[in-house]
Amino acid sequence: MKFNVVINREECKGCGICMTWCKKKLIREDRSCLNKNVVHSAMIENMEECVGCLNCALMCPDSVISIEKLDNQ
Repeated sequence: MKFNVVINREECKGCGICMTWCKKKLIREDRSCLNKNVVHSAMIENMEECVGCLNCALMCPDSVISIEKLDNQ
């Protein structure tokens, strides 16, 4: 089963809670740019490895992460 993780990077506060709770350690800080909050937002690497556990979305204090289940093809 495949999942798509969507992070509203402009609203992210860069707190790192999602990084801590990701079972697969797929979320990291994007050091390439700053968002409107002047922080490095979270981003996901290797999305194909996401197991859809929802930990990141559930633990995000600002609800800027959502996970979509993709249709099997």
